[in-house]
Amino acid sequence: MIRIMLAGRDQASLTAFKAGLTKSDVHIVRAESGGIGLSLIDEDNFDLVVADENLGDMTGLEFIKAIVSKKPMVNCAAISSLTSDHFHEAGEGLGILMQLPVRPDRQHAESLLGQLKSIMTTIKI
Repeated sequence: MIRIMLAGRDQASLTAFKAGLTKSDVHIVRAESGGIGLSLIDEDNFDLVVADENLGDMTGLEFIKAIVSKKPMVNCAAISSLTSDHFHEAGEGLGILMQLPVRPDRQHAESLLGQLKSIMTTIKI
């Protein structure tokens, strides 16, 4: 079972993205803020965390930085309106798996899930 946390205030903007993640081997947990997400990270193990750009109490990149300091092996993806170059610079050293657009859709989810499964398969070898 793949465990994914979707962290974001506006869950409605993630509806199409979430639909692309909904598979029989995927369990999705939602976090409405960065603080809630960090509490969940302390309590449970996740294969992937997807952070929205603004979580209300912190930015998505701040949230990922906090996760990496607690559990550096958690795969993370970030929803961001930054250009690719600016995103790379802002997220440097965080090991972010993928930058997602502001309103990610089913195709983005399927692509991200494919990359995650590839990583998980490689690690198990």
